[in-house]
Amino acid sequence: MEVNADFSQRVLIDTNALDWIPSPLAGVDRRMLDRVGDEVARATSIVRYAPGSAFSPHTHTGGEEFFVLEGVFSDEHGDYGPGFYVRNPVGSAHTPSSEGGCTILVKLWQMDPEDQTFVRADTRNGDWQSTDIEGVDTLPLHEYGPERVMLFRMAPGTSTPLHGHAGGEEILVLEGELADEHGKYPQGTWVRSPGGSRHAPFSDTGCVIYVKLGHLADVRGLNTGA
Repeated sequence: MEVNADFSQRVLIDTNALDWIPSPLAGVDRRMLDRVGDEVARATSIVRYAPGSAFSPHTHTGGEEFFVLEGVFSDEHGDYGPGFYVRNPVGSAHTPSSEGGCTILVKLWQMDPEDQTFVRADTRNGDWQSTDIEGVDTLPLHEYGPERVMLFRMAPGTSTPLHGHAGGEEILVLEGELADEHGKYPQGTWVRSPGGSRHAPFSDTGCVIYVKLGHLADVRGLNTGA
């Protein structure tokens, strides 16, 4: 299966408008954003757990990262409420579930095997850092090689200068509305921009976005297992 599998192209999706697709396990549905492979795949998805649902025990052969959008996601290692960012490196394993239901952004098979760092970051209690641009703050979540993951917060009426992303950029708008010269992106918008892309973001209303940089430089070079 291939979904938005040409990583040289820009992709813009209103995730709120996508249909939910049932997974092989009852009570677990997903909205596919990009995918290369079938059930073992390099994939980016919005995944919804119904209350009381659980996933079977599994090993992350290609690594897993997720951001909790709603509800509480649980496994044998802990409970993760809204705003938690979690990285489970290549070779890790767990048995996920959700007592009350939850919705998470999930990325699979997108990690360097040498990166064995576990991350459990509660962004709602994070240490935001100011930038050189007034009204713009960042919350770093992880960095390894060319990959950087962070939250980016813009106060109402702020803008950033034109800049490029040599290794690509992926964003999910968590709050408010982001905009640039290509359009406006309200809450729930997912944008994947290829390596070499450029833009000058701004926000009239203010916004918070999940940002992942540098991971699209050599997508086809990854071992997806597909």
